[in-house]
Amino acid sequence: MPIPLPPEPNKDASAPTDEKPRGLAAIPALAPLTQRAFAMLWTTWLVANICMWMNDVAAAWMMTSLTHSPLWVALVQTAATLPVFLLGLPSGALADILDRRRYFIATQFWVAGVALLLCVMVLGGWMTPPILLVLVFANGIGLAMRWPVFSALIPELVPRAQLPAAVALNSVSMNTSRIVGPLTAGALIASFGSAYVFVLNAVLSLISAFIIMRWRREHVPDPLGRERLQSAIRVGLQFVGQSARLKTVFLLIFLFFFHSTAIMALMPLIAQGLKGGGAGLFTLMLAAMGAGAICAAMVLPRLRAMMSPQQLVGRGVTLQALSMAVVAVAPNAYVAVPAMIIGGGAWITAANTLSVSAQLGLPNWVRARGMSMFQMALMGASASGAAVWGQIATVGSLRLSLLIASASAIITVTVALRVTRDRMIEEDMTPSHVFKAPQTEAPPQPGHVVVQIEYHIDPARGADFRKLMQDSRRSRLRQGALSWELLHDLSDPGRYVEQIVDESWVDHLRRFDRVTAADVALRDRKLAFHIGEQPPAVARWVSVAR
Repeated sequence: MPIPLPPEPNKDASAPTDEKPRGLAAIPALAPLTQRAFAMLWTTWLVANICMWMNDVAAAWMMTSLTHSPLWVALVQTAATLPVFLLGLPSGALADILDRRRYFIATQFWVAGVALLLCVMVLGGWMTPPILLVLVFANGIGLAMRWPVFSALIPELVPRAQLPAAVALNSVSMNTSRIVGPLTAGALIASFGSAYVFVLNAVLSLISAFIIMRWRREHVPDPLGRERLQSAIRVGLQFVGQSARLKTVFLLIFLFFFHSTAIMALMPLIAQGLKGGGAGLFTLMLAAMGAGAICAAMVLPRLRAMMSPQQLVGRGVTLQALSMAVVAVAPNAYVAVPAMIIGGGAWITAANTLSVSAQLGLPNWVRARGMSMFQMALMGASASGAAVWGQIATVGSLRLSLLIASASAIITVTVALRVTRDRMIEEDMTPSHVFKAPQTEAPPQPGHVVVQIEYHIDPARGADFRKLMQDSRRSRLRQGALSWELLHDLSDPGRYVEQIVDESWVDHLRRFDRVTAADVALRDRKLAFHIGEQPPAVARWVSVAR
């Protein structure tokens, strides 16, 4: 039978607000680099991304020397990105509940170890297409574990106003490495062979790990103890599942990368098919795309001031798709390379806008989990897209595959933006400590905690109240509640009871630490319906038998 627990002060909920953060567009593009910790980790991230591109270029080019099948070549991209899709959520949960610094270091050593193994297999003459895919997949595991923790660290390294610029610089790092990595890999492949690319990759990965070890970040353990991995994953899924904004962002990023990955997955074969093509043109096309992205990142603050996020995404996707179509029909490098520059600029415009929208929709306590799911959508789209467009190129042609991807991208993203245009409302995720956690003389015995909050309202406003309480449901579940119900008294039309079930007493207390300014605003809107002389009565129960 349930045992009553101490009453709860009026608590949280979630409410959208139309107010947008001020001053985001006015921040200079390089402002985050004035933050010492960010500058150090950004440099480390640049080196890590250079290693990633060197590895991907060497693996992709090595596959073309092992087989001429478009499907096998495209599967290199799938093997590189699939681990992020499969492991993204557990890695994000671990990044939220462990010491992020130590976790970041461990991922670097994993990547270095895989690079050494790749080197050994190549030098020993044992490399085959299946073995190459397995080792690329293993390298992807390290990337899957590394990406969420770095994404979660960015907002704590810079002020909120600098967050869009910091995310853009993160993309600049990626695209600078898109130039430096392929050029370095191409030079090494041409001069010494692919094995030495993997050797340099291993050395740079180790250097990055030692640089991160110099960073002195204080890890503050949760006073309530470390959240269990299974529970952390459940709460992360609930948070995203109850956020219309995040679900829209994830849908758009999936559609964008599913189509845009066609050019990346098939680029080795495109470069080979152009007049005078080869490893040099392959790296030049990658570098051109990276150069376009860097140039676009420098003007993104101005673009954000001129256009809404939806406009930036829509126009970025359209321009990237059109540039892909131009590459599909390009007769030579003089046409293909400028198209890649334009496509790179359009790519970063759409990707950065969606990444910033995801970051602003996540509070710190769940940020790594949320961004890991963002990356899962991105990499899952890349992995499946590479396989789909590779298969179409196998049964048809490279040109047909790219043209279909281009047309489909414009159509699907345009439709998605139109259908979801009213779901990108920004909520204030600023932490709030208005609500105080209940105190008990001794921790309650184990069992689910049931909270009941009783409201008395004007029956004539019942429909509006029930509609508002759906926002409360989303809020409670995003904070980690196990379940939520709204009960209506059949004998008293004005009496409603909100019932929230938490997995345990500790999980109930965690919800108080997760209250945001938006939750406080929703609490006030709920109280506006209450007509009782006293505040809504609150009762807590612990389930002792089931």
